[in-house]
Amino acid sequence: MSLPRVLSGIQPTSDSFHVGNHLGALKNWVEMQNTHECVYFIADMHAITVEQDPAQLRERTLSSYAQLLALGIDPKKSILIVQSQVPEHAQLMWIMSSITGIGEANRMTQFKDKAAKGGASSASVGLLTYPILQAADILLYQANAVPVGEDQRQHLELTRDLAIRFNGRFGNTFVVPEPFIVKATAKIQDLQDPSAKMSKSSPSGCINLLDPLKTTEKKIKSAVTDSDTEIRFDPANKAGVSNLLTILSAYSGIPINDLVTSFEGRMYGDLKKETAAAVLEFIEPYQGRVNELLGDKAELESLMHDGATRAREIAAKTVADVYSKIGFVS
Repeated sequence: MSLPRVLSGIQPTSDSFHVGNHLGALKNWVEMQNTHECVYFIADMHAITVEQDPAQLRERTLSSYAQLLALGIDPKKSILIVQSQVPEHAQLMWIMSSITGIGEANRMTQFKDKAAKGGASSASVGLLTYPILQAADILLYQANAVPVGEDQRQHLELTRDLAIRFNGRFGNTFVVPEPFIVKATAKIQDLQDPSAKMSKSSPSGCINLLDPLKTTEKKIKSAVTDSDTEIRFDPANKAGVSNLLTILSAYSGIPINDLVTSFEGRMYGDLKKETAAAVLEFIEPYQGRVNELLGDKAELESLMHDGATRAREIAAKTVADVYSKIGFVS
């Protein structure tokens, strides 16, 4: 019996993944390889919906691919691709855009949020149609499930609507994907503002996995806590301390309750020191593996090519079926 297929992607929009990316999503990507047939991709086509530097995008794409491998994505178990190397993503996106209403695209909250920040007149058509490309990403591989957070739920609903609409008009073609609610992931907050989610937009509060070790250690030891002295897990009243406990638990494998017990009568400095040590113990070999992969670009590009070839075996069949059903001449 074949495993259910799951699909997920990440944009190459920074030089390094951060702890929030890792514990909030990518750690689950690695674990899902044991329970699902996984297709993972670097979403470089999505990354160009806003202005970008071509050389930087190329380097970040290579780095993101290497980082996923270093985190434990196994190209023998999973299909790992760079989105733009599989042209069927763009081919299917055009078909799906032709059955999407303008009102549907306009209602997408991410477009409204991003357009509001930069002004609607400066927003690209690519930004408007971003959710349609996202739908094509999913439907192309006939994914049974898609890991989603609250911010992606609306996009998955559009994907489901488009799949049902196409199947209704042209015959059963697409698997209608279900949201995949992964087991509770660690919610990692900003080190300097623990009321906010960790984000690359807050350099001093974000632990980048490729930062120099001393930089990471300093950031953790400078993390905001509170004026109390008790180390306990209480996200509402002790957000900073609770965030450090969450990070320490994730990287040490020790349950939070056990950590709290071990810190009885001790100071915040001890918590920060042990959290830094646990994070660095993970980061140091990770960085070594990333550097090793990036040091052999020919091998890295060979792995990308192999991934794209495997992906296209699935994608080309989907596009051929869609083309036939909508009346394109073969």
